[in-house]
Amino acid sequence: MGGGTFIAAVLAVAFIVFFFKMVRIVPQGYEWTVERFGKYTHTMSPGLHLLIPVVQAVGRKVNVMEQVLDVPSQDVITKDNAVVKVDGVVFFQVLDAAKAAYEVANLEVATIALVQTNIRTVIGSMDLDESLSNRESINAQLLNVVDQATHPWGIKVTRIEIRDIQPPRDLVDSMARQMKAERDRRAVILEAEGHRQSEILRAEGDKQAAILEAEGEKEAAYREAEARERLAEAEANATRMVSDAIAAGDVQAINYFIAQKYVEAFKELATGPNQKFVLMPMEASGVIGSIAGIAELAKEALGNQQQARNVQRDGGTGRAGG
Repeated sequence: MGGGTFIAAVLAVAFIVFFFKMVRIVPQGYEWTVERFGKYTHTMSPGLHLLIPVVQAVGRKVNVMEQVLDVPSQDVITKDNAVVKVDGVVFFQVLDAAKAAYEVANLEVATIALVQTNIRTVIGSMDLDESLSNRESINAQLLNVVDQATHPWGIKVTRIEIRDIQPPRDLVDSMARQMKAERDRRAVILEAEGHRQSEILRAEGDKQAAILEAEGEKEAAYREAEARERLAEAEANATRMVSDAIAAGDVQAINYFIAQKYVEAFKELATGPNQKFVLMPMEASGVIGSIAGIAELAKEALGNQQQARNVQRDGGTGRAGG
């Protein structure tokens, strides 16, 4: 009885082991390779699978999700012999689990070594300034080369990013001084340009003001000449009228003309800005006589107007009586 129970227990354990060896569940995001007597036969996708124990076995469990690898920092010599420290990251995904499992011994180590080698190649073909400013170009070149090199391994390199490029400390200080000098130069140029523009605008303003002032003076001179012309015409008319009156035998007209000029001259003398007192000339009686002549001339003109009105009235009355 005891022997039969032991055999049954052994058979039960063997059945459980056989069952677990036969049933395989592949989780999502992974693919497992199947080997028959150590030789690869096929790949199991995520889900439930049955294997023949002893004959078939799981070879490699391959992660087919996108993965990221850190590229360690390394010293790289640029084209102009500057030593910089460069590190980065690599994103890749396994597309063929069998190739990733059997074409390369250690996929991650091989990928990192390949990326480091190509980083030295790409950056070594550039100057320091170019390598610092063209990081996108470096990433694109690395991606193209590494993706082609890793294609036989059944993986797809989706992205390579250079994370940091560190020049030596003394070179960084030199670049900082150079950048400061460049900014100072630009500041001086901008200040000079501003001063130049200010001087140009000021000169343009002075020019415009001079033009407007000249135009104003021209207009004032034109108005003054026109006023003088009008005054000369009035003077000529007055002189002509006096000449006509003298020619007609009216002597009082010349007295009026002379008195007017005399009074105007005396007015200018009296209103001079530097005159403290005014001396009356000895010929003041002549001026008074001229004024008297003006009064006589006015009386005579009024008498002539009154006589003309009487003649006109008498003529009108005679026509009415007839």
